[in-house]
Amino acid sequence: MRFGVLGPLAVWTDTGKDVAVPGAKVRALLADLLVHHGHAVSAETLIEDLWEGVPPAHAAGALQSKVAQLRRALELAEPGARALVETAPHGYRLRAEPSRVDAANFGELVAGARYEEALALWRGPAFAEYAEAPFARAAAQRLEEQRVTAFEGLAEQRVERGEHRALADELPAMLAAHPLRERLHAVRIRALYLDGRQAEALEAYRQIRNRLAEELGVDPGPELTAVHQAVLRQDPALAGPPERLASNLPVPLTALVGRDEAVAEVRALLREHRLVTLTGPAGVGKTRLALEVAATAEEGAWLVELGGVDAAGALEDAAVLAERIAAALGVRGELAQALRTRRLLLVLDTVEHLAVPACACAG
Repeated sequence: MRFGVLGPLAVWTDTGKDVAVPGAKVRALLADLLVHHGHAVSAETLIEDLWEGVPPAHAAGALQSKVAQLRRALELAEPGARALVETAPHGYRLRAEPSRVDAANFGELVAGARYEEALALWRGPAFAEYAEAPFARAAAQRLEEQRVTAFEGLAEQRVERGEHRALADELPAMLAAHPLRERLHAVRIRALYLDGRQAEALEAYRQIRNRLAEELGVDPGPELTAVHQAVLRQDPALAGPPERLASNLPVPLTALVGRDEAVAEVRALLREHRLVTLTGPAGVGKTRLALEVAATAEEGAWLVELGGVDAAGALEDAAVLAERIAAALGVRGELAQALRTRRLLLVLDTVEHLAVPACACAG
């Protein structure tokens, strides 16, 4: 069973089915246990939090009733799940592995600088319906701060990938919500400069410098000052890498809905393996899934259609396959030599009818 607090409170079975947790006090109890995930919460604290300082008569029994209702809801959704709500000395604990709680997953992804995946876990404000409740306020604010920090990290990665034009136009919306985040301003100034808009970059610095002085009475910090000085002297170190490799991937006409877990699983496999094969009956969406994953490949991605390749003869297959790949990439001459210094993602579509040795040779 999995639990979500990066948005409205949510519970899912291992198969992804929503779990209904009925009753406002029962849901608040679960939220409180998730705030203290991994630690026991005393009965006194839970009573104070759930009834906001005005406990009912026989408060201990009322709390036990809410705990029983929570256990029953979890058990109905997944047999054995009632044991996740443990009775601890003088209180209760939610016994869920960190991988089962989206906030814990988010923290691990951020620690690994996997900001895009981390931000994809969010469904709305942290602890949405409890964000202002005294028991959850600090945890919600901490997670929101980590969310902005992850966004800053992702923005810096995108500048390094050469996405400065898009960033220069997208960042003002985030800055409107967080106007004093110097790191965000530094990224935007750099993006403006790399997009050939030096005057706008300097004006952006002037605006944040004045705002910091007026609202906080401070000067810009070292990072922001360094970016400003680099723009003034047109420092070559500001220049980002070349634009991302071109791609021949088709533009999807519609969004891919309901396949988030599959996309994340394939991305994880690609981080560990050079070759990943998607199998399944015709029409289940293998190609669409592969294209969704490939569209976010940092190294550039290319689609090679193999449906028309004759499957007769392993060596012939290998030669034709190499020709198809070379044609898709615009490579002239020996394919292996041309790709030796390049890193890219190849999507070989409709490859199942070819001989395995041919595919291995082409790889």
